[in-house]
Amino acid sequence: MSDSWYKVDNVAKVFLATASQRDPRVFRISCTLNEEIDPNTLNEALRSTAQEWPQFQVTLHRGLFWHYFESTDQLPTAQPETKAPCAPLYTPERRNKLIYRVTYFGARINLEMFHAITDGNGGLLYLKSIVRNYLALRHPGEMENVPSPNSASAGDMAQDSFRNFYEGTKRKKSAKKPKVYRPHGFLPYSQLQFFEGHLSSKQVLERSHALGVSMTSYLGASFMLAIYHDMPALERKKPISISLPVNLRNYYPSETARNFFNSVCIAHTLTPEDTLETVAPVFDAKLKEVLKPENIRAQMDAYEKLEHIPGIRPVPLVIKNAAVKFFTKLEDRHVSAVVSNMGRVSIPEGMKPYIHNFAAFSSCKTLFTVVCSYGDDLVLGTASALRSTAILQRLYREFAKDGLDVTLYATEVER
Repeated sequence: MSDSWYKVDNVAKVFLATASQRDPRVFRISCTLNEEIDPNTLNEALRSTAQEWPQFQVTLHRGLFWHYFESTDQLPTAQPETKAPCAPLYTPERRNKLIYRVTYFGARINLEMFHAITDGNGGLLYLKSIVRNYLALRHPGEMENVPSPNSASAGDMAQDSFRNFYEGTKRKKSAKKPKVYRPHGFLPYSQLQFFEGHLSSKQVLERSHALGVSMTSYLGASFMLAIYHDMPALERKKPISISLPVNLRNYYPSETARNFFNSVCIAHTLTPEDTLETVAPVFDAKLKEVLKPENIRAQMDAYEKLEHIPGIRPVPLVIKNAAVKFFTKLEDRHVSAVVSNMGRVSIPEGMKPYIHNFAAFSSCKTLFTVVCSYGDDLVLGTASALRSTAILQRLYREFAKDGLDVTLYATEVER
């Protein structure tokens, strides 16, 4: 086994300190092909892909002052899908194991990763590499001119971009965040329910453009309205806040396969008279403001600044974790739901005839939706810890009323 090791990044520290039975901080990205999966071929492709991505062939360890990753010679093995999506990966019984899993069901390949190792961008690149190598084995000669999605050097992939691009920018003092409405009434036994909604990308874009907003704003405003109409009357004066993860690779020249994102929040207090026509433009204007490069850079530096405070490093890990957990809980009070738009999944032309769609989910404490599109298939993968499905029922009813074609699938849970 290699003796190489490295410390976890700043975002990973939050995931490690706050992982729980209900929210084990695991995300899933799936690719459905136009043919049934052959297990033996998938495992052969997975083993060769793992060698191309040494960044992910690591085990996670706990030190006195920090967690760290250590390279391992363990080989990943794809298994039939038997667990619920986003099942825990970093648990005592899995100590010294790889912190990702690959499963298959029918024509679908699932990649699930502990969020401490990478974000959705890194996970998607890894899955596309697995699929590319699988198709090359299943269809010899068809993938010869299809490049690997992994084009970065090992050094670039392993870069801690938070530290590398930190400039110490001073962030302007912002107004105190209000306490927002948070949906309540949870499923028993720390369960999560998963919903996979399919819309037409073309239809959603046309509706968004008709409102003069981006697709992200259209979806975010739609979630706000669905949440508002499920709120108890006495709580309707509280603002609703949608958290949106932002891929920092769009702002910095980074090819890291580690975590490199921040989250922004769009908060708004709705009224009974509000409609999509009134909420979407407000959401869009606020989103454009927070996404200005100077605001994103200042936010990133403010987040990384904690790593550069003298005296932090020698503090024992158990104390750091307790502090991170406490402040994360305070931050959660400012979030009603999360909508993560991964955007359009692009793949080489040679792979397109074999791929049906992509989908993604993330474990959560309340309500978390991951959006991605491939071709005209826009997929909303929602994980919900809520007993009631009223918010999502209203969301998709309104999509249908808005003239969108809707297909929705859901898992079953114990109530």
